Amino acid sequence: MAFESLTEKLQNVFKALRGKGRLSEEDVKAALKDVKMALLEADVNFKVVKQFINSVSERAVGTDVMEGINPGQMVIKIVNEEMCALMGSEITELTFRPGKEVTVYMMCGLQGAGKTTATAKLANALKKKGKKSLLAACDIYRPAAIEQLKINGEKVQTEVFEMGTSVKPSVIAKNAYDYAVKNGFNVLIIDTAGRLHIDEDMMNELVEIKESVDVHETILVVDAMTGQDAVNVAGEFNERVGIDGVILSKTDGDTRGGAALSVKAVTGKPILYVSNGEKLDNIEPFYPDRMANRILGMGDVLSLIEKAEQANLDRDIEKDKQMASRLKKGKFDFNDYLESMSAMKKMGGLGSLMSMLPGMGVKAGDIDTDEGEKKLKQTEAIIFSMTPEERANPKLMNPRRKFRIANGAGVDIAEVNRFIKQFEQAQKMMKQLPGMMGKLGKLGKFGGFPF
Repeated sequence: MAFESLTEKLQNVFKALRGKGRLSEEDVKAALKDVKMALLEADVNFKVVKQFINSVSERAVGTDVMEGINPGQMVIKIVNEEMCALMGSEITELTFRPGKEVTVYMMCGLQGAGKTTATAKLANALKKKGKKSLLAACDIYRPAAIEQLKINGEKVQTEVFEMGTSVKPSVIAKNAYDYAVKNGFNVLIIDTAGRLHIDEDMMNELVEIKESVDVHETILVVDAMTGQDAVNVAGEFNERVGIDGVILSKTDGDTRGGAALSVKAVTGKPILYVSNGEKLDNIEPFYPDRMANRILGMGDVLSLIEKAEQANLDRDIEKDKQMASRLKKGKFDFNDYLESMSAMKKMGGLGSLMSMLPGMGVKAGDIDTDEGEKKLKQTEAIIFSMTPEERANPKLMNPRRKFRIANGAGVDIAEVNRFIKQFEQAQKMMKQLPGMMGKLGKLGKFGGFPF
């Protein structure tokens, strides 16, 4: 889970603070020493850590905290605010050229950072904003890079412009721009070549592309899991080519958080998006305040709500009506159970949801979300091993059918019995739901439920 290691360490520090009725200056200094160690171990830039601790210390060691009703909570509040400031305070969004002008974004980064995937993800995110993007395949060196971009472009229903591997990237970029202008595209996203390390050839090529096309914003993709190295790469790219913002990739595998906490402070350039999974819709705008809340174990309810709203937009309205009608009649079968699991997947899965719940950052680690995801897949296998009649009518279940389902799902009969028991409990709860909503309805409309 993202930033799990850092979150756990900071939670332990704050737990000790909350347990004290009043804080002495020594208490605050001892706590900040532990915070400093946690940040350094998370691979946060040492200059950034020093600046951060000084800022928190100046605010925390004072009468406003010492005389507070709950000084421990005040220190946590200060740490949260300073962490937000460190990452940029407010969200920074991509800007677009006025009118019908084509906005050009140039993607750059080292090989292996996930640049080509991030290019398609960005196009997908912009499509949801009503933008029609064209992807330009300018990585002519890496084997299958053009094919990868075309496959990803097809998945997000975005056209890819390519001229093979024998044409200079600057020429491809210029032709792609002309094509975008003629064919009514709003945005051109240029996928450039990466290298295993920064070298003159790569930098010169990026400069040539910028000279051939009027690039509106240059976006650097960095691998969050490389920690301080990601920050060093961002600094060098900014110095030699000039960048306007950063996309952090692979944040779902980053347990430390060093890159997220250091990039803005070191380069002065904002993090625009975080990429947190392999699917092409696993990208979200970077909100410094929400990220600070997640790192400090305070959850991210706003992002959770947004995920729920997006999942709701993707739902089949007719199916929702049918399920509402069935619940009214107290019916809930294995198909409905499968549908609820599908909704959870659309919202990012068990681990993603738990990381956004307040207080669950560390507890989720104790629960072992990997095991939870495994159980969900096992449950799916059990349901898919049922006949359509069995899914629609749970009462048909008997020992003979259970044994057949267990064999089909490749699990022990005990797992099938356990799942059916859980299902029956969920079924009882669902049957009670219409009555509960009816009672609440007498007190006024409740959440728009059609009961």
